[in-house]
Amino acid sequence: MQTTTASIPRPERDCLTLESVSKSFGGVDAISQVDLRVAQRERRAILGPNGAGKTTLFNLISGALKPTSGRLFLLGKEITSMASHRRAYLGISRTFQITNLFPGLTVLDNLVIAAQALQKTKFVMFRPVTSFNDLYQRVEEVLVKVGMIDKRREVVKNLSYGEQRQIEVAMALFTEPRLLLLDEPTAGLAPAESSGMVSMLKGLDENITILIIEHDMDVAFEIADRITVLSFGKILAEGGREEIRANETVQQVYLGVE
Repeated sequence: MQTTTASIPRPERDCLTLESVSKSFGGVDAISQVDLRVAQRERRAILGPNGAGKTTLFNLISGALKPTSGRLFLLGKEITSMASHRRAYLGISRTFQITNLFPGLTVLDNLVIAAQALQKTKFVMFRPVTSFNDLYQRVEEVLVKVGMIDKRREVVKNLSYGEQRQIEVAMALFTEPRLLLLDEPTAGLAPAESSGMVSMLKGLDENITILIIEHDMDVAFEIADRITVLSFGKILAEGGREEIRANETVQQVYLGVE
């Protein structure tokens, strides 16, 4: 069970810190007094039943929502009131449950758009994007890293759903994130595609801190070092894989075991 403290220390080794963070909608607490600390280079999974507040928590971390109360820190710097685009510049990158790709463009074009998003060249109107060779070089380097270089000329709508999810993760890497938020990356994937996604995520740069929402506990346990379980907007349990597997309260609330 969660230990309540007045304030969590914010040592520099921590990538992300949440202090007593709450978010209410019309008087209903979607997130309630959440204290969370994620170390640099850690792989952390957020588990919980539908309605537990997982996506709301991600929205608070990414800046899509502002907390009703509490404070958030990235690498010791307070980001509570910071807009989402400023958090992106500081190193927070995110994928979503639903892909946000341009289906009529090629993989290469989608990734060049992502690569250019945080570059000053996005304001240059008198040169075609194709003239920026460094962008295309970065795209190809990332595609090699995620094992999809052979798909660079494919139109996105012709890719499988699993491949599209992999491309979205690749897009998130162009911001060179310190913290990567993955919102159910294997949702809707066939078993083979899910296995491919897990392999890709496990192969990412170990210096990137990863926070992942995942409905599949087996996937979460394979990727994550530590697990945090949410229930009704509160932290129900936190610990290593075996500790969470053996937790009777987690079994009752999350797995429906009597």
